Amino acid sequence: MRKSQIFVGGHFRRITALAILLGGITFFPGSMRALAADDTITIGVVLPTTGSESKPGQYQKEGIELAIKQINDAGGIMVKSKGKKLKINEIFYDDGTDSKKSASLTERAMSSDNAVAVLGGYSTALGTAESVMADRYKTPWITTGAGATAIFGKGYQYAFGTLSPVALIGTTTGEFLGSLIDQGKLKKGLKVAIVVENTDHGVDYVQGFTEWSNKHAGYFEIVLNEKFELNATDFSGVLQKVKTSKADIFLSDAHLPDYITMHRQYLQNGLHHQMVSYGARGPEAGARQALGAGTDYIFSGIWWSNKLPYPQAKKFAEDYKAFTGHDVDSWYAAPAYDGMRILAKAIEAAGSLDKTAIRDALKKAQLKDSVLPGQVLKFGANGQSEYPFVITQNKPDNKVDIVFPKDAATGPPVAPTPNK
Repeated sequence: MRKSQIFVGGHFRRITALAILLGGITFFPGSMRALAADDTITIGVVLPTTGSESKPGQYQKEGIELAIKQINDAGGIMVKSKGKKLKINEIFYDDGTDSKKSASLTERAMSSDNAVAVLGGYSTALGTAESVMADRYKTPWITTGAGATAIFGKGYQYAFGTLSPVALIGTTTGEFLGSLIDQGKLKKGLKVAIVVENTDHGVDYVQGFTEWSNKHAGYFEIVLNEKFELNATDFSGVLQKVKTSKADIFLSDAHLPDYITMHRQYLQNGLHHQMVSYGARGPEAGARQALGAGTDYIFSGIWWSNKLPYPQAKKFAEDYKAFTGHDVDSWYAAPAYDGMRILAKAIEAAGSLDKTAIRDALKKAQLKDSVLPGQVLKFGANGQSEYPFVITQNKPDNKVDIVFPKDAATGPPVAPTPNK
């Protein structure tokens, strides 16, 4: 049989068996798989790079792979039980934004591929599907893109998340709008229309905003609370309800495709509100290219911004651009990047590739040079991280500023939204 070369653990090695390409992943039969397992640390990554969530999924994949490159370039992760540093061998699967496929691919990475940990789960729907596999296969799973609290309320022992809870977006949105009222930019008693995706993500957002509103009587009156299905094409019915509600503020919680579609129809219907938000969406380049000046003044509660003043956040943005050839777009890549970094820290602390030992180390791990707001990433008792959100606001000429909290602000908020 003809010999050929493959890339394993950062080195080219000669093999005498054909590599089998399956599902976009290269598998090596017999001794090569054993060699790869012995010489490297196998990490599974399951993210959507096709389908409706392909753009955020690709950005998260790039964040993880940047971290892997940096770790491997530095020699790998020291594993005490092996007596040496081992490089990371990534096995990547594209779930196509299909929750059933996402679950089966996660299972495959944990069982057939024997990955010591799996990262991924972009979006609440995909992350929920993947999360059940973690305890079933006693394999650490870190979702880098699902922040719904329901995932972490089931007592899973091997599930972790690098996104602060979605409910805090709603809470921070209330705090931000409340601060504008306190400054006299907006008036008390604002009528609020809320339209959210029909997922746990949407439920959490409403809960966070409602709790803040209930604790601050007189600031807001919620006059509409509606849900929509993911990947909708026609929002005319719900937008008509928004119009009829005569609300002052329009708040939505939507994933990127729905944000673009809904806001296009919002503009076509001539709607205007004093402040508009689509939850964690707003500053994405794709949306601004699609809708132009129509996205001006939208504000967003996000997990990361390239405007953060931390030196490590600025370096991450520079490294990401050098690695990918494009600027970091919105928040997607940062929690994925830090997810891989905190996993590497836990593997080193565990001193072995034992999955339960890595799980135990993740529970105690702290990434003290995190690029995320607050600069420290760690996991709570339920496995989910919790750190502050920042509010950004789109401004003309593709400018984006952090406008809240005040100590992180790069520019003042514009309120109310100018009526063009």
